[in-house]
Amino acid sequence: MEKIQTSRRDFLKASGITTFGLALGISGFTRDASLKKISPAVLRLEINPFIIIDTNGNITLVNPRPDMGQGSTQAVPSLLAEELEVSLEKVLIIQSDGMGKYGSQTSGGSSSVRELWFPIRKAGAAAREMLTTTAAKRWNVPVSECHAEDAKIVHKASGKSLTYGELADEASKLEIPKDPKLKESKDFKIIGKYNKRLDVPERVNGKAVYGIDVDVPGMVYASILHSPMIHGKVASIDDSEAKKIKGVLQVIKTERTMPHRTSEAVAVVATNYWAALKGKKALVVKWDNGELEKTLSTSNYYAATYEAAKKDGINAEEKGDFSIKYAVAKDKIEFNYETPFLAHAPIEPVNAVAHVKDDGTVEIWAPVQGPDWALRDVCGYMKVKPEQVKINVTLLGGAFGRKAYHDFVLEACHISKVVKKPVKVVWTREDDIAQGPYRPGMLSHMQGFVENGKITGFHHHAIGESIAGQVFKQLKDTEADPWLSGELATENNKYRFDGASKVSWTNVKTDIPVVWWRSVYASNFGWGQECFVDELAHLAKKDPLKARMEILTDDRFKKVLQTLAEKANWDEKLPEGSGKGLAIFSSFNSISACCITVSKKDQGVKIDKVVSVIDCGHYVNPDNVKAQTEGNIVMGLTAAIKDGITFTNGISDQSNFHQYNIMRLSETPAMEIHIIDSGAAPGGVGEPGLPPIAPALGNAVFAATGKRLRKLPFDIANLG
Repeated sequence: MEKIQTSRRDFLKASGITTFGLALGISGFTRDASLKKISPAVLRLEINPFIIIDTNGNITLVNPRPDMGQGSTQAVPSLLAEELEVSLEKVLIIQSDGMGKYGSQTSGGSSSVRELWFPIRKAGAAAREMLTTTAAKRWNVPVSECHAEDAKIVHKASGKSLTYGELADEASKLEIPKDPKLKESKDFKIIGKYNKRLDVPERVNGKAVYGIDVDVPGMVYASILHSPMIHGKVASIDDSEAKKIKGVLQVIKTERTMPHRTSEAVAVVATNYWAALKGKKALVVKWDNGELEKTLSTSNYYAATYEAAKKDGINAEEKGDFSIKYAVAKDKIEFNYETPFLAHAPIEPVNAVAHVKDDGTVEIWAPVQGPDWALRDVCGYMKVKPEQVKINVTLLGGAFGRKAYHDFVLEACHISKVVKKPVKVVWTREDDIAQGPYRPGMLSHMQGFVENGKITGFHHHAIGESIAGQVFKQLKDTEADPWLSGELATENNKYRFDGASKVSWTNVKTDIPVVWWRSVYASNFGWGQECFVDELAHLAKKDPLKARMEILTDDRFKKVLQTLAEKANWDEKLPEGSGKGLAIFSSFNSISACCITVSKKDQGVKIDKVVSVIDCGHYVNPDNVKAQTEGNIVMGLTAAIKDGITFTNGISDQSNFHQYNIMRLSETPAMEIHIIDSGAAPGGVGEPGLPPIAPALGNAVFAATGKRLRKLPFDIANLG
């Protein structure tokens, strides 16, 4: 395993900086972010959000967004390298540690490039201007005669050049330009161009350090037995057999702290992971489960959602009086669309090393999506101040939202405090799948009507557990989930219904722990929205593409659909038993549309081809956009046709991949990804490609078979 240094501020050694030069800090991650100079004295004491160019020409960037596979370790330095006129190889990345001065540090919501697009580029442009001004002064020539090139400032007329290292110290004495000139997109050399991922070789050869690789001096291991009913209380512990296993040091009662409640558990602490796991399996624990058989039940939960669909929800948005117009409409339909609970199942299960020290300080090594949120949660749990906590963020072997939920980190803290040693907690795959948290299962109750062959009325009643409510405790019983506005509002989907439209909400609560999953609610509600638009198009006797084009009000959306129609050859005549379906959805400031072609096979269908089109505005690397979209296709199809999470008698019916299947390579259909260069502000990439996948598949199944599916997942091999 990789040995990790334990010193608190070994920054100079880590960054390779030997002598100080120009250091710039960033205040706020917005277009109006301000810049500030950082003195060597401050730098020695504490890391700030900054870019450093030292006198040897080394360039260091503090990256505020952990990399969980989405490519932030390439995307963020690309923004800097573009404006600094240096190659990516010249930028060294140091990960931020959660302190408030770094601003938002959570990788989630497809936000990294969106939020860092201007501030990182602005800092790079400012540094470039300061270095250029310094060189011009040395040569006593106009600044206009000098330009940046390959980490040097070059004088056009004479050909003279000075490296950034030679200029850095003197440049640091200048005032920072308040409004440095950013490069125009037509002049980009890195942004928007294909560049190799420099981090891939180490991820392939095993040199990259993930959380599960961490090993610190004096560390012990803990394997935790959680109640099969998640929230069960420990009634008794028989650890006699566990203690006989060589390497087992202690068996302790511990706790799993989730945002909505704390549950009891039992930890086996050992000198190595195998002994800890073996000891866990030897434990005999009796649990007091109370009423959990009823409250941890997906059948009871869904029964409550279907009952809620019979009643009015809380209005989130309404244009016109939908209820009145629907009541008198001649051509109308009403259906429910169901999506399941889903586990995240990242390839690297959650894990953390925690060291609660005698002096009250706490050090964490963990694959967390947000060191700032981890710092907040550790401080709240341990009752310590931020300056007493050090968060070391490793690479993440997948996350999809799970690793921004820090129950596993707090477990490690609790055990370390008891055993007075650094402790490594590793969840098994069974823990990961059977304990949650999960994407919430949701119900979309849909109503709509058509007039004169056009869709004119649309109501989406969103029903289920609220992430904002359960995780953040930010939802009153009398208000609609505020996150709906970013998913279902007409401002988001750009559909205009001339009759009336409405979005409503009912919160059906559950003890099943939930949290965001890749694309959050969009993966749930895209299913209902886009399948129902197809149903209304069928009612209106309109082609699904043309029906959408009639009600779309935004040119970017129309361009995405037009491009999809062209690339997927939408109008081609298919053989009997084949069909195409499409869907479009906007999330995280990007627009994604998908067309799926299927053909009948025995009692079901097979997926022949998937064509996706995405308009994410400005992007950093087209190869990464395609890779993320391919991942979204595979994950979206898996969510549509593989297993969901179900609870029976309080216990998850799924425990590992033999019951919670994922799409295999041999099942993956042909895929085409097309990117629209709209030049708009950067949107998300890691998630927007997923929401259209399931509805496009459902619509394709209908086109091929005439069978309308309204519940996910479904068995694609046997449609009944």
